[in-house]
Amino acid sequence: MEETSTGTSWDVVIVGGGIVGAATFYKLQQRFPRKRILLLEKEAQLSDHQTGHNSGVIHSGIYYKPGSKKALTCAKGRRELVDFAKQHGVKHDVCGKIIVAVTEEELPRLEQIHQRGIANGIEDLRRIDAAEIKAIEPYCQGIAGLWVGCTGIIDFRGAVQRMAGLAIALNPASAVHVGEKVLATEPAAQGSVVRTSKGSYTAQAVIFCAGLQSDRMARADGVKVNEQVVGFRGDYYELTEQGRHKVKNLIYPVPDPRFPFLGVHFTRMTDGSTECGPNAVFTFKREGYGKTDFSLRDTWDALTYGGTWKLFFKNMAYGIDEYRRAFSKKLFLKTLQRLVPDLRMEDIRPGRAGVRAMLLGMDGEMVDDFRIERTGSHIHVLNAPSPAATACLAIGEHIVDLCVEEGVLA
Repeated sequence: MEETSTGTSWDVVIVGGGIVGAATFYKLQQRFPRKRILLLEKEAQLSDHQTGHNSGVIHSGIYYKPGSKKALTCAKGRRELVDFAKQHGVKHDVCGKIIVAVTEEELPRLEQIHQRGIANGIEDLRRIDAAEIKAIEPYCQGIAGLWVGCTGIIDFRGAVQRMAGLAIALNPASAVHVGEKVLATEPAAQGSVVRTSKGSYTAQAVIFCAGLQSDRMARADGVKVNEQVVGFRGDYYELTEQGRHKVKNLIYPVPDPRFPFLGVHFTRMTDGSTECGPNAVFTFKREGYGKTDFSLRDTWDALTYGGTWKLFFKNMAYGIDEYRRAFSKKLFLKTLQRLVPDLRMEDIRPGRAGVRAMLLGMDGEMVDDFRIERTGSHIHVLNAPSPAATACLAIGEHIVDLCVEEGVLA
């Protein structure tokens, strides 16, 4: 999407063209149809990092602590996202998923997830037995499970394009600029000056939805951020044509609470392919999707931060296993066979990769919940991990409310 309006003076500048930035653009333009809003994205197209490399799942909200921002925002955002997709022709399918317990020791954790889902008001949720697992996913093997009928899949890149297009339709004086990197922001007589790789703009308010660069942009803007973003790459395999019939929709394991990730799972995508993964390995480049990608700055920042090492030491065995799987198809397959024993080497092939932005405390613990902070007329989305894509419209609505309540916009 290219620029549709010119000029250097704007009511709002949004930094970052992922799904949170696009949803905020759309929600702001709905609330303030006369305001001129500029969305800036440093890459050549929108949604080119976390949004465009995630698993494409519409999350139910079942895993999150009741009452947390994640739990409340995910459920609200999910329903709104599905309605948006229906109304505006975004490819999606509310196909449901199963969470499968393979061993007896997983049953108490499965029950905890069930009770958390009930507390979070997750609809179409029920326990299923081994026979029902087979009825839903004939090649899956487990002793018990949860059916989560409101989980789905969606084309998040398509959703981003639709949100941006609808925002500009509401006010053709607004614009999207791609291939334009924000370098700095400075105070101005009325609002701020946003300096980019292609020019400068004045704005009454600036909203940062910078994803993998959120901590750096916040610090450069004078926000005190005690934590640091550390990137973790997730590698996927995909089912080949001969293996695709072995998974119908979505199959998830029971997560191990000792580790900060959900574990490898199976996801049918909106294009009909099926992905298997991801693993989770430290990446030497925040925006690096190849196994050997490297950035000296990113590596230095991560490995000179004490929280990174505390995370490593807390999860040493898990981390070693993840790295071994990253470079071994045989080991990756063995993990997948825990849920689908009939999978064979010829059923899977290497797929794509994504990078998660983990906001990590000095104690080595992830900041689990969403975090949005304001400084003057600037708003920073500091932490928006999964399920931020599912919750994007609710997050965007919250940012608009924050702008109004704090007097950032009137």
